[in-house]
Amino acid sequence: MYKILRAEELASNIFLMEVEAPRVAKSCEPGQFIIAKTDEKGERIPLTIADYDRDKGTVTVVVQIIGASTAEMAELKTGDYLEDFVGPLGCPSDLVTDDIEEVKKKKILFVAGGLGTAPVYPQVKWLHEHGVDVDVIIGAKTKDLVIYEEEMKAVCANLYVTTDDGSYGFKGMVTDTIKYLVNEEGKKYDHCVTIGPMIMMKFVCLLTKELGIHTIVSVNPIMVDGTGMCGACRVQVGDEVKFACVDGPEFDGHLVDFDQAMKRQQMYKTQEGRAMLRRTEGDTHKNGGCGCGGDK
Repeated sequence: MYKILRAEELASNIFLMEVEAPRVAKSCEPGQFIIAKTDEKGERIPLTIADYDRDKGTVTVVVQIIGASTAEMAELKTGDYLEDFVGPLGCPSDLVTDDIEEVKKKKILFVAGGLGTAPVYPQVKWLHEHGVDVDVIIGAKTKDLVIYEEEMKAVCANLYVTTDDGSYGFKGMVTDTIKYLVNEEGKKYDHCVTIGPMIMMKFVCLLTKELGIHTIVSVNPIMVDGTGMCGACRVQVGDEVKFACVDGPEFDGHLVDFDQAMKRQQMYKTQEGRAMLRRTEGDTHKNGGCGCGGDK
């Protein structure tokens, strides 16, 4: 059992949980994720790590209500317990594992959309602690859905907030802000990391490809089982088939086939769709059987 030391609502349907998990906190790195279960019969929920404290032995995750299982998790309060909290899983961010002196030479931009702001934060924080200051764009539909603003301000060089409705910060999409920074302010970036909804990452990548900015995306939104066995997170990256939760969740955004991945997301929601994916994709559909429905 894993005790929840802090639980709070960050925005409508978005909840933060700081969990006592010393073994995970000891070895996790920015970019990785955990799998949580509310009880013995609960659904496995992959959640990207939003922060960690090795001294306290805690790991912070952010949950958005999208179904019954996440709604049940969001109801947990400070002092309650999670049945399972497994990790760290996935690969750490390349910026964390690359030579730090080489990373310091880069002009880096992070583009976070909605819930994607949470997993962007530990990467920016880690870089700040190692002497690398970066620019960050946070995008949200409206002011009330902006999260981690103050935390991000404390660890980045410049923070730009964008809202779709113009209720706060820049008005428009995150891509509009990228264009403004590059074309109007003369900013030059050679590396971009973007995390958020698949459709947002797609259009960020289309723009950064035009601008010649190498871009990394985290495709954690398509994960279901978290082990690569259910086939949900199968993604085409260039000429290779990858699984987000085993090989990623970060990939070269200019090589990811977003249209295929988003189409698979929709098909995977139905039993008929999963059966069709298994039939058409053959051996590349999954890495094994996990009983989650991907092989039925």
